[in-house]
Amino acid sequence: MIAMLLLEKIAEARIAEAIERGELDNLPGQGRPLRLDDDRLVPESLRAAYRILKNAGYLPPELEPRREIRTIEQLLATTEDETERREARKKLSYLLGKIAALRGTSSHLQTEQYYYEKLMQRLQEGNKDE
Repeated sequence: MIAMLLLEKIAEARIAEAIERGELDNLPGQGRPLRLDDDRLVPESLRAAYRILKNAGYLPPELEPRREIRTIEQLLATTEDETERREARKKLSYLLGKIAALRGTSSHLQTEQYYYEKLMQRLQEGNKDE
């Protein structure tokens, strides 16, 4: 609690100094309302930290595996090299397990895995037809 108050005071002091030096003049969007994302589902104590991470191009740790999963799915949809596909499937399986561990359950992931495997079968069958 005391550390937070100290950090707030330091931040406020640095902002005031930057304003005095004119470092915050003519910024993009100056005078217009901030466009804030809907963060009602993020605990209030984490909102500022999540916003900073997002603005810096980072995701919260619990969402990073999902980004990697999307990248792997794109790779699987576009590559024909069976070795690459096998490695990508291993990585995908690992990431699905990681998400299951973060959730503390795997029931949804087992269903997702089932549909994923069906999708992969279809994609492989489609590649054979070409």
